[in-house]
Amino acid sequence: MLTKINHDRGAALVERWMSAAETAERLGVKPATLYAYVSRGVLARRRSPGGQSLFDPREVDRLARRGRPRARGGAEVVIESRITSLGSDRPSYRGRDALALAGSVAFEAVAEWLWTGDAAALSPGARAATWQAAPDAVAAARAAQSGLPSTVLALERLQVVVPVLAAADPRRSNLDPAAVRDVGRGLIAGMVAALPGSTVDGDIAARLFAKLATVSPRPKLVAALRAALVLLADHELAASTLAARVAASVRADPYAAAIAGLGAMSGPLHGGASLGAEYLLAEAAGGVDPRDLIGLRLRRGERIPGFGHMVYRPTDARATALLDRIRAAAPRSPAVRLGDAVLAEVRRRRVPEPNVDFALAVLSRVAGMPIGAGEAVFAVARTAGWLAHALEEYENPTRLRLRSVYVGE
Repeated sequence: MLTKINHDRGAALVERWMSAAETAERLGVKPATLYAYVSRGVLARRRSPGGQSLFDPREVDRLARRGRPRARGGAEVVIESRITSLGSDRPSYRGRDALALAGSVAFEAVAEWLWTGDAAALSPGARAATWQAAPDAVAAARAAQSGLPSTVLALERLQVVVPVLAAADPRRSNLDPAAVRDVGRGLIAGMVAALPGSTVDGDIAARLFAKLATVSPRPKLVAALRAALVLLADHELAASTLAARVAASVRADPYAAAIAGLGAMSGPLHGGASLGAEYLLAEAAGGVDPRDLIGLRLRRGERIPGFGHMVYRPTDARATALLDRIRAAAPRSPAVRLGDAVLAEVRRRRVPEPNVDFALAVLSRVAGMPIGAGEAVFAVARTAGWLAHALEEYENPTRLRLRSVYVGE
């Protein structure tokens, strides 16, 4: 323990802060679980001058006695996983910095890395697997959308597309890892192919850009979308990932796990958060002064969509990295200037820093994508993560069975 002396009204108080090892032993958890508590806001961490993690013994004792950790704002569920860990401002995928991966490898390679943990997937000379959907399945998915109004958002289309792709795939009940990876490649490719818009050859980022964007596919803008897909590919045990894991734990097929994830991510507090940020930028583009736009929201007690993050405080490095890429790709874009004007006003009012949803909304506007495109980008990207967690869950012989605490009469 580290001893610190504080002075309160002249009395010397001695606080003995606990090390990470002592804290993990007191709580009866592994170090990885301890840091999951930290990343989720369940347990506060301090740093010693030498960088050592320290914990308040009173807070640790309360947590140990309570026995059911709760994060700020929701119930806490801890599941051991080898896939993603959350750092102070960014995630790491199987120990690899997500920001570094976003600047160096394609989305497909990152998906393979998440699914297998085979470092060969990230090597420049790696032989790429085929990422194509069966033509008849794509045709059926397009036909299923024929009666939908043109105003239907892209995410809502994907919620129609994925069950159709499932029904057309005879492999869907095969839970062998190799078969699940084959399904994953076809599923993600099919989600993109079934959306309305132009069809081009290329990787998933190029194909998705052609489906959503109205501007010409400049290489740097496509690269920014590719980076966004990597940065959004997984985020530990987010709500949609938990939904996908619960489905996989009872041996629901990969499509069903993805459908569970799609349903959970559509909420405005999760993947749907980019939609709010898109509307914020649309209001600013419509002539509302950013000062009034932000000021009125704050006066009404509303949060500013696209700003602040429950895990990354004060900065979501994914947002910073993606915004830098967008500015480099389209330095003269009015949408970039608009985003920077909103960002400057938010900072002037000391609102929390932007998160990746805001950066995604700026990218969507720069590329001329329709409202709701950010949700589609999120869904395509996160499907890779959902299937990685499903694969891990298929290896587990026991199902996930959450318990409630009955508080009724």
